[in-house]
Amino acid sequence: MSTSPEGVAVRRLPGDLAMWFFILAELTVFAILILAFAVAQALNPELFGESRKALDSSTGLALTLSLLTAGLLAALAVEQVRADWGRRAALLLMAALGSSCLYVVLKLGEYAHLASLGLGLEHDTFFTLYWILTGFHFLHVLLGMVILGWMALRSYRGQYRPDDCAGLESGVLYWHMVDLVWVLLFPLVYLLD
Repeated sequence: MSTSPEGVAVRRLPGDLAMWFFILAELTVFAILILAFAVAQALNPELFGESRKALDSSTGLALTLSLLTAGLLAALAVEQVRADWGRRAALLLMAALGSSCLYVVLKLGEYAHLASLGLGLEHDTFFTLYWILTGFHFLHVLLGMVILGWMALRSYRGQYRPDDCAGLESGVLYWHMVDLVWVLLFPLVYLLD
């Protein structure tokens, strides 16, 4: 929020408009993939129920918590920059990066486990869609981690100011998009029969 010359508070959309368009485009792609998964499951619920048993829902929950923790830490970093505490923001962003590293380690472990069981991309419809959905999301997490690292460096260097932090807001918005998609994927892929 900023103030007009008359002293009236003016609300603005956080981040850059271009990032909002990018996020909407990415959410559209994810929505199509999620819809494909849901339709395939409705058409073959027995296969999906049986295939889902190979997944560990506690791992899915840990993945969810690691991403949401990173999102919380990134949001707190924005608040620190708005309060002109860039170095504190950098620490929070590094902690968010650490939390997202936990996601990567857990997800790679899950991928390795499934591959060792022969549950690859061509095993059945469930696993084809599982690998496509979670793999596409995983790539977004990796990009988000690069963004978190970049924002942490810029915050540490004092390159974000309370009145000039749209780039930081945009990066955090991207991370929240990654969170949102996973919050939808977790129950759909791991829990719902």
